[in-house]
Amino acid sequence: MKKRLIEESILFISILKWVVIATGIGIIVGLSTAFFLKLLHWILACSTGYPFYFLMLPAGLAISGLVIQYLEPDAKGYGIEKVIAAVHRHGGKIKAAIVPIKLLTTILTIATGGSAGQVGPCGQIGASLASVMAGLFRFDEKDRGKIVVCGLSAGFAAVLGAPFAGAIFGAEVLYVGSILYEILLPSIIAGITSYQIASLLGIHYQFLPFDFTPTLTEAFILKIVLSGIFFGICSLLVIEILKVGERFSDKLGKFLPLKGLIGGVMLIGMTLIFSKQFLGSGFETIQTALKGERIVFYAFLMKAIFTSITLNFGGSGGLIMPILFIGATSGSLFGDLLGLDRATFAAVGFVSLLAGTTNTPIAASILAVEFFGSAIAPYAAIACIVSFLMTGHRSVFPTQVLSFQKSTSVDVEIGSEMEDIRTAFKFRDRSLSGFLLRVIEKITDTIRKRHHAGKSDH
Repeated sequence: MKKRLIEESILFISILKWVVIATGIGIIVGLSTAFFLKLLHWILACSTGYPFYFLMLPAGLAISGLVIQYLEPDAKGYGIEKVIAAVHRHGGKIKAAIVPIKLLTTILTIATGGSAGQVGPCGQIGASLASVMAGLFRFDEKDRGKIVVCGLSAGFAAVLGAPFAGAIFGAEVLYVGSILYEILLPSIIAGITSYQIASLLGIHYQFLPFDFTPTLTEAFILKIVLSGIFFGICSLLVIEILKVGERFSDKLGKFLPLKGLIGGVMLIGMTLIFSKQFLGSGFETIQTALKGERIVFYAFLMKAIFTSITLNFGGSGGLIMPILFIGATSGSLFGDLLGLDRATFAAVGFVSLLAGTTNTPIAASILAVEFFGSAIAPYAAIACIVSFLMTGHRSVFPTQVLSFQKSTSVDVEIGSEMEDIRTAFKFRDRSLSGFLLRVIEKITDTIRKRHHAGKSDH
């Protein structure tokens, strides 16, 4: 009885400790996020008032690259990846200098037309502030890691207005295939607090619930599964386009300001050829897709290319909003191709691309509930899981750690970071994968032999 009493007392103190810490983090990150979003909104209102504001892209990316290269290299690219790397590689230590540098470079990038979002920067700034707080109170490495994740979750929640999805995202994004349950309580409290603080300070969120009645007689679940496969392929394309942009950027050397000039000129040319709708976060296009209005069929590919150039050529910003853009527009395309409701599949794609590219199917499914209502959520969850599996052992966040195999026929090293994953294939004698691949192999061999026979006859 005495041991049980001691155990419960310790657990009570631990819960109380994390409630206090998480609330403090939520308040701090809510304040910082509200300040960032209001400042960005004001600067965007000034810059986008000019029809050809995007002509400033070379200067914006070059200055951003200059500041990053000489003041704080960790502000480069997208913020959430840097937080994941800090937790896995540096015990959650993030420099305080990230806060002003990330704020400045993200505003420079987005205000001049760079294709990037606000979620990643707010998450990185929140994590950095949380890390500073952990250092001030001399928390150990394990607690500091938890606190940093709380800062990331709070930033996500305050930008999107999705406190529960933000909380689960922080607990899910570090490891592919597992959730850190010890982070759930503080992460949820930090997310809710941050969201409430930002709301009180005038940040407005636009929820998009809509009437949804699935027609099961038309095999709706099968269409949802097919859409998940399609969104998984789109997720794979996004990841590969980002990698191609990185390789191309690396060939130009290490001087970021020069890369910024080159990337800015490329983006100007592409904007003049295509449209300004691929600049910035693309929130207006997301709204258009979710309303069921027609979107150009190549929108999702263009957004991926614009984003890859922006973030690999000196720009700084987030990936989450571009991913949501790509998801909504690819969902609209899927609906058009199969003659289905565009709004429904834009909503499903909105969350499924997030699940596939970031390996966070649970957070993405909860986001569907918070944004679109409970009626569509179970179907969106199916598409999220299928997209997550279909993407394979890849991620937009290279330092995520793999904790499970997505298929028993794919041999990968558990515990490795995603950038180090090397896949090998093993097929059991009676496995469905092995059987189907053997059938395909026989068919292709037959076609090849007939082709050669036809040539020899001639």
